[in-house]
Amino acid sequence: MHSKEFIELIPLGGLGEFGMNMMVLRYGGHTIIIDSGLMFPDERLPGVEVIVPDISFLEELASEIEAFVLTHGHEDHIGGLPFIFPKLNQVPIYGTQYTLALVSAKLAEHNLLDEAQLVEVQAGQVVQIKDFKIEFIHVTHSIVGAVMLAISTPVGVVIHSGDFKIDLSPLDNLVTDLPKISEYGRKGVLALLSDSTNAERSGHTLSEKTVIQKLEQLVKDASGKVVISCFSSSIHRIQTVFDLAFKHGRKVAVGGRRMIATIKMAYDLGYFDIPDGLLISPEDVKRLSPDQVILIATGSQGEPRAVLPQMSFSNYKKMTIEQGDTVIISARIIPGNEKPVSRMINDLYRRGAVVHYEDGSLPPVHVSGHASAEELKLLLNLIRPKFFIPIHGEYSQLYCHAEIAKNLGVVEEKVLVAKSGDNIQLSQENIQITGEVQSGRILIDSGSRNKVEESLVKDRQYISQDGIVLLIVTINGKTKKMHTQPQIVMRGFISASGDESLTRDCQSRVIEMLADCEEETDWTLIEKKIGKDLKRFLFKQTSKRPLILPVIMEI
Repeated sequence: MHSKEFIELIPLGGLGEFGMNMMVLRYGGHTIIIDSGLMFPDERLPGVEVIVPDISFLEELASEIEAFVLTHGHEDHIGGLPFIFPKLNQVPIYGTQYTLALVSAKLAEHNLLDEAQLVEVQAGQVVQIKDFKIEFIHVTHSIVGAVMLAISTPVGVVIHSGDFKIDLSPLDNLVTDLPKISEYGRKGVLALLSDSTNAERSGHTLSEKTVIQKLEQLVKDASGKVVISCFSSSIHRIQTVFDLAFKHGRKVAVGGRRMIATIKMAYDLGYFDIPDGLLISPEDVKRLSPDQVILIATGSQGEPRAVLPQMSFSNYKKMTIEQGDTVIISARIIPGNEKPVSRMINDLYRRGAVVHYEDGSLPPVHVSGHASAEELKLLLNLIRPKFFIPIHGEYSQLYCHAEIAKNLGVVEEKVLVAKSGDNIQLSQENIQITGEVQSGRILIDSGSRNKVEESLVKDRQYISQDGIVLLIVTINGKTKKMHTQPQIVMRGFISASGDESLTRDCQSRVIEMLADCEEETDWTLIEKKIGKDLKRFLFKQTSKRPLILPVIMEI
């Protein structure tokens, strides 16, 4: 039974974690989904390409889902769509022009574009989806086409901030629509859900314009080639590079399949102004002297197959890092990517490059697209909601944002800190967590892009940490006796010098176990018993837990 006295808010990702943002709104038997993001794995998940939200809860109510509504085109907000959209009746997807262009490319890559109904909206537009009247409000972010959502329902207005900052001098002169936000605040807002990514940062987030000064200084002073790595969706940052290259007499090459495709797409949509003759292919770089070249490259997060990490290992055939080259990593390091980025930076230095990255110095090579504490306070002051829920952030960021709201004293009733999976009930009188829905994460395998079970990843972890022991026992089918001595192969487990004696001990152990199982005819059961015993024995002998693979073959 669906109540018309309250709205249900159900975050399936993005609360208590960085990435995988997804918020479900339910009212009167109808459901909309705000964003459908992914998360990138760290080194603890070998072989995993991406992580997406568990949507088991949504699959159970697929018939009442009306739409996906997207705030902007970053991976942590749209990257889960190819894995989630096909399972939910392929409902319409609402987003701004650039957001849907990125979605189209993503769905096409998975052969899903022909099945998608993409509904383009503009900032300032209002759409009605059943009982949800949604106004798209322009906000400044590190990507074009970002919007805040004002969702009017019979219970009240819910504002979802999306990702935003309040940049009063953005490069495109499209400032966050504070008058529209203030208008909703004057009329009354039941609940505000606001981005917490930079809640722990005091002051204001710097304007994108501050990056220009630093990049120009570095390009002007560079004696060799300049390699700049940023997110492919950072349109304004890439346009700045084009402008500086033209100003200082350099040509621009672009490296990386995704970077090339995204720049072409944005150019076709009219987002870039590129002088004739400025762009060259990476193959043509060799015709020019190093001080005439800028390369825009993928790999700011240290992804092994991207261009900049390949250059750091000297595996990128089209161009190499030489002594005195300038490398600029003009992007935030996503939590979890610190180690691969650090390794990449060290390798670049080893090759003689001068490397610049976000290190707190001013002017910066990168500025955040998220609001810092003072901007969060401004939004709260303008909206003055009855209830407030911090979203988009790890627990420390959510709690910090909650404290900002409490200390500011502008939230009329209650500040609620929730986590992914909480079922939040919102009425005109109260907001409360009434329970939990099934939630969590789905691991997507690298290469196959299929769901991979946690047990498989656990096996990979075992192999990467403590190695593998393969046990092969050959049994005579007639006599049911061992045909040959057990064969034991150890890899990544102990050094070669210790293999021989331990192997003999393991063989003796297996022979004893087989003698004890003489009356047993179920080979699978025998394999399990031998595997468990060998695991205990090896841990006792070595304090390691290798993956044990016992195989009994009958001949």
